[in-house]
Amino acid sequence: MTAEQFDSRLLDYAQREPRMPSGEDRSNDDLDIALDERKEMYEQLQVLRQFEKRAYDLFLQNLVKGTSHLSLGMEAIATGFGQAMRPDDYSFATYRGHAHTLARGADLGPVLAELLGRENGILKGKGGSMHLTSVEHGMMGSYAIIGAHLTIANGTAWAAQMRGTDQVTVCFFGDGTTNIGAFHEALNFAVIWDLPVIFVCENNLYMEYTPIDLITAVDNPAADRAPAYGLERILIDGNDADEVYETARRVISRARAGGGPSLVEALTYREQGHSRADPGKYRPPQEVAAWKEHDPIPLYHQRLLRLGVSESELSQITQDVARRVDDATEFAKSGANPGEEHLLSDVWADGGSAWRN
Repeated sequence: MTAEQFDSRLLDYAQREPRMPSGEDRSNDDLDIALDERKEMYEQLQVLRQFEKRAYDLFLQNLVKGTSHLSLGMEAIATGFGQAMRPDDYSFATYRGHAHTLARGADLGPVLAELLGRENGILKGKGGSMHLTSVEHGMMGSYAIIGAHLTIANGTAWAAQMRGTDQVTVCFFGDGTTNIGAFHEALNFAVIWDLPVIFVCENNLYMEYTPIDLITAVDNPAADRAPAYGLERILIDGNDADEVYETARRVISRARAGGGPSLVEALTYREQGHSRADPGKYRPPQEVAAWKEHDPIPLYHQRLLRLGVSESELSQITQDVARRVDDATEFAKSGANPGEEHLLSDVWADGGSAWRN
């Protein structure tokens, strides 16, 4: 394909109808999910949304160290899977890992302090936004190298299998990862060894700045490739917390019972650019507007109203979360900058060659 032909495809892309999840919102109202669980998920959606907005505000104040990759608009995926997982299960995420870390139970304050590079951060300020990790919460890391963590996720799944536990590993990644060799290697290995691992593709339609479907041979980069590895084709609405949760319960239960791995593709959309340095102007306006109408929080808010939850109760949840985020902000700002005594702590190589032997 010539550069001119690709430019023509980009122009066609900008003018076409937006790609949206199929199905109507009301179709999931009657899923077998307890109302209390749904309220918990609404609270989690609010936590993730308000946390990310606060992180954005602090970035604009030059308080967040380094760049940051927010998941505004994508919160339902972390919420649904977080609700379905056990405390002793394992999570892996990309550099867009704030939501997945919080969904596993990490405290707001230390996570926000980590973004600020403070000593009271979850990694004492040494990991920052892109490397959030909390082993005590089963969050085994956020990884900046595209595709690298899929093979590592197989490791924790294999370890659980060898120990005879029924722990499950869930590995989240973006749509661009599906064109990386490690994606195919990890899937093949997981199927061959029948590992208790769930691979979740958060398809927000763009691999950084490039539309994923312009450079991928199939329409659905994860789901359409699943049958090649003997896996079920699973394509869901990643902005519907109930659909995500129902899917997560099913595939996690199967893996926990020895049924092997699954590959889930969740269609979603990030409200802003790839990172804070990206204004996202490459996205067609009609696409941005259509997905704004399919925002996971208003969608879930309306569902809960239909199911009998009062507006005042939902408002109270939102206000309570706002107070928690304010408290977390004060905690984060109160932390000291790491001192020199931390320079050589948690460093696992001495620069020598002994590790080779």
